[in-house]
Amino acid sequence: MLEVSLITVAVCVTLAVLIYRYVTRKYYYFADKPIPFLKPVFGLGSAGPLVFKQRDFLEHFKLLYQSFPDAKIFGFFSMTDPFYMIRDPELAKRLAVKDFDHFVDHTALSVEQEIDNPHMLMTNTLVALRGNKWRDMRATLSPAFTGSKMRQMFTLIAECGQSMVEYYRERARLEGPQVLEMKEVFSRFANDVIATAAFGIKVDSFKEKNNVFYTLGQSVLNPTGLVSTLKMIGYQLVPKLMLKFNIDFISSEHDKFFRGMITDTMKTRTEQNIFRPDMIELLMQAKKGSLIHQSDEQKESPAEGFATVEESQVGKRSHNRVWTDNELIAQAFIFFLAGFETVSLTLSLVVYELTRNVEVQVKLYEEILKTERELGGKPLTYEVLQGMKYLDMVISESLRMWPIGTLIDRMCVKDYLVDDGQGCRFTIERGRSVFVSIIGLHYDPKYYPEPERFDPERFSEQNRDKINPNAYLPFGLGPRNCIGSRFALMEMKSIVYYLLLNFSFEVHEKTQIPLRFEKSPTKLKTEKGVWLEFRPRAEHKP
Repeated sequence: MLEVSLITVAVCVTLAVLIYRYVTRKYYYFADKPIPFLKPVFGLGSAGPLVFKQRDFLEHFKLLYQSFPDAKIFGFFSMTDPFYMIRDPELAKRLAVKDFDHFVDHTALSVEQEIDNPHMLMTNTLVALRGNKWRDMRATLSPAFTGSKMRQMFTLIAECGQSMVEYYRERARLEGPQVLEMKEVFSRFANDVIATAAFGIKVDSFKEKNNVFYTLGQSVLNPTGLVSTLKMIGYQLVPKLMLKFNIDFISSEHDKFFRGMITDTMKTRTEQNIFRPDMIELLMQAKKGSLIHQSDEQKESPAEGFATVEESQVGKRSHNRVWTDNELIAQAFIFFLAGFETVSLTLSLVVYELTRNVEVQVKLYEEILKTERELGGKPLTYEVLQGMKYLDMVISESLRMWPIGTLIDRMCVKDYLVDDGQGCRFTIERGRSVFVSIIGLHYDPKYYPEPERFDPERFSEQNRDKINPNAYLPFGLGPRNCIGSRFALMEMKSIVYYLLLNFSFEVHEKTQIPLRFEKSPTKLKTEKGVWLEFRPRAEHKP
């Protein structure tokens, strides 16, 4: 018996040692690098506060950024994998722009193998594509997001905003001021915008609460059931593994509905020669190869907004690749996901700041009222909206304080020598990933004095030259920045215009001040929602 017990103990000790060695095999990665790094916790790396729900997502990466205030770059660990965190805006720009060829891809995909499953929407989206295939897709899609294309779509967006305002004005007439949870309100608005501007489907998510389009978005982004929840967590924590085993992000039922909706719409338009200035039309043009950058679109209007990102030469290159329906449908899918979730959450935070900062709300309302009077009864246009300077300042400051993207990630696709010119030289090896903490930069007092204060004046014409453009990254950096920045800004500005023209935003007893986010490793969600009161104004007459 004693001999058996000793053998059992020996086996257990050996297994424990092997497991320990396996888990910690990468924990010495930074030991020979001339940069500081956060010492990892066994099995958790630097992610312990997130895993154990001690911090929310934004707070975690803000504090991570602040770990080494004097460093330009430092190391940290996510579970067992080592990552680099760049703190210096100029170094970040060098890697993401000048030396982009070394950092072309996002972290989610493996460098060792091309994961290219035509049957999975997720692996064919612009976000997931790699190398030359990504370059070609970016070049194919970028003409769809120029200022001229936004002007064509603006009427569709404006109709959604006006319809929403009419709905709540009527409810306020019958019931009085409306106490509303902003994330739900703007999810419905964003749903209507995506349905009409992207897919040519007329939807009213305020009157038809459970329309199929809204239900699809909710079920995909807020999964219920064990399997869906595990898949969501998997894509957050171990995306490489999920893709390697071809575990799709969405259910087969949702996949079938989404593909069918788009292919049927394309077929109907082709057969009946229907034109509508929306994303489906642009994808149809892309398939034909007729969606190209025009010479008059090379220079976009400087009035389009401080936060607008410019397209790089990658997005203006020519190619001969022919896309399949599945590959184009995947782009509609990622546009649907991004537009549904990120815009609605950001808008919730914009109106929260306007409610909390009454003087800013009053000043913005005055600009809106002045603009409305100058229009003299004519409808709002894209050009007029983009010319509203204080509105742009408010949106720009909101995006500084609440950068929903949180992080920029890039994977090194070929060895890269870092040399700061001051004796710090080392190699970032192929396969290693680098991150830029957007939230960290946006709250660094070195770049934004009193960063916790909501101050649109930072972005006034007199002050915006003081802002380091490489430290303001709400839509990312370099050729892989957010392709839809113009669309998102147009959508946010238009609904703020129509809402504030018709309602004042008031604090209610349900309003959580200061606003806090759930402590979660996988999602960005406010603790108690964003509850505000819409108080109707007297109707305006030109």
